[in-house]
Amino acid sequence: MASATDPCSFSSFSKCVTKHLNLTYHVDFDSHVIKAKVALTVEVLVDNFTSLTLDTKDLKVSKVTANGQAAKFTLGPKHSFMGTPLEITLPFDLSRGQHVIVEVTYETAPSASALQWLTPEQTAGKKHPYLFSQCQATHCRSMVPCQDTPAMKHTYYAQVSVPKELVAVMSAVRDGQEPDPQDSSRAIYRFRQPVTFEFSETETMLKTAEDLAGPYVWGQYDILVLPPSFPYGGMENPCLTFATPTLLAGDRSLSNVIAHEISHSWTGNLVTNKTWEHFWLNEGHTVYLERMIGRSMESEQFRQFKAMGGWKDLQESVNTFGANNPLTNLVPNMNEVDPDDAFSSVPYEKGFALLYHLEELMGGPEVFMGFVKSYIQMFAYSSVTTEEWKKYLFTYFKNKVDILNKVDWNAWMHTPGMPPVKPQYDTTMADACIALCKRWVKTKEGDLGNFSEVDMKTLSTHQLIEFLSLLLQEDPLPLSHVKRMQEVYRLNALNNAEIRFRWLRLCVKSKWEDAVPMALKMATEQGRMKFTRPLFKEVYNFDKYREEAVRVFIAHRAAMHPVTSNLVAKDLKVDTGKST
Repeated sequence: MASATDPCSFSSFSKCVTKHLNLTYHVDFDSHVIKAKVALTVEVLVDNFTSLTLDTKDLKVSKVTANGQAAKFTLGPKHSFMGTPLEITLPFDLSRGQHVIVEVTYETAPSASALQWLTPEQTAGKKHPYLFSQCQATHCRSMVPCQDTPAMKHTYYAQVSVPKELVAVMSAVRDGQEPDPQDSSRAIYRFRQPVTFEFSETETMLKTAEDLAGPYVWGQYDILVLPPSFPYGGMENPCLTFATPTLLAGDRSLSNVIAHEISHSWTGNLVTNKTWEHFWLNEGHTVYLERMIGRSMESEQFRQFKAMGGWKDLQESVNTFGANNPLTNLVPNMNEVDPDDAFSSVPYEKGFALLYHLEELMGGPEVFMGFVKSYIQMFAYSSVTTEEWKKYLFTYFKNKVDILNKVDWNAWMHTPGMPPVKPQYDTTMADACIALCKRWVKTKEGDLGNFSEVDMKTLSTHQLIEFLSLLLQEDPLPLSHVKRMQEVYRLNALNNAEIRFRWLRLCVKSKWEDAVPMALKMATEQGRMKFTRPLFKEVYNFDKYREEAVRVFIAHRAAMHPVTSNLVAKDLKVDTGKST
């Protein structure tokens, strides 16, 4: 049994576990705070239990009770990214197996890292303010005192008071709404999430995923397109996927993200990594399942093509971090590491590469998908570690243990850099991209007339993205080449965010000055970290425009999500204190 601690949390879940939350929120758009009360139903795991610790971050706690009696509480010293421990002393002793309801009255800070408040002017409609939350990895503690670790799974009930012209949604089943009895200008929305132990193709994807992974247990499935400052492509929540608006201009990009977030309904929400060291269990399996959905809906060649692209993303992350950086371990040590700083494609793509390698060893996609489905059923409603996953792998494939024993587990799990084995992917769909990339790299300036718009006619959107990704791995093209590429392919006119992002990076790398304002515009008109951080870094690396990159960032940082703002500030070596 793994030790019940999480290096990213103050709350030791070896002594007690949260079973249920009852939340009461009053959302105040004027002061940018949530006035709240949370009742935590806590089960005690040890005898002589007299105190517990909850995670908080910038919360103003005014009152704590235990089973209705006043409880003493203190806030400990503030940690740089983990926040502040809330130490609660109970007015009585409890024994193993007993439950206590701990109620905390508090208020969030205007700067809460889980929350982004938008003025009406910052929204598409320009009429109403907007608020969204983003709790992964350790930001939930800035909006509710809790045991903020993925090891903790519990049900919850919530009632949220908002101005009546607004609508509230949560990662839960809607349970009705009513006028706020305290204020006729407001409405209360109710939600319940009882599951615990804790666009056009969406329905088909959901059905395909069920065929692969087992029944969908969450009741409803909604997609909410968030404002441009949302820092991720998508974010899974039970019942509700958050999606970036950069997908709406993309040909098929939405399908890829929705397939990924739907897959998280099984790997991530139903079975969850116990702590952030084991994040690959969420993301590696989800990418594997997402690509199996693509295989069912498109073809095996399409799955292979996407896997090749993922390998390149992994190579770029390893290059960025450095091949010896321990954060490129599949299972990194997270002591004193902010999970936001560790975020990269490593858990996604190194995790997928391991699962694909095991698929090849164990007998192919149908055989290995049988294991994935069984793993989900075995650990449903619980949180797991890598060791527990590996033990189950050996149990499931008990007749092939000799093959599994030959896998270099230490190299895969605990060694930085690229994986010890590179899978041999089918290159059918990639060959045309590789050939076109080689032509551009090898062509001399005098032969640029040999390129024409016909080059693009047979390439799908996915292949065009791959072609640009390949070029980004090469030395910068001469300026004459990218200018000719724009002339014949008219890439500036394409709105697909995945294409535009790569094309603008390519132009800036080649020191095409005309591309700099376009790159900075894309970096600031949306806040998806996958795009924003590399675009800012690319301009920053163009010596002539380094100061301009910093100036534009400082001018726009107040409108960015706090996670994005802090990470870009580190990239550009800007003081991470609040700008004035």
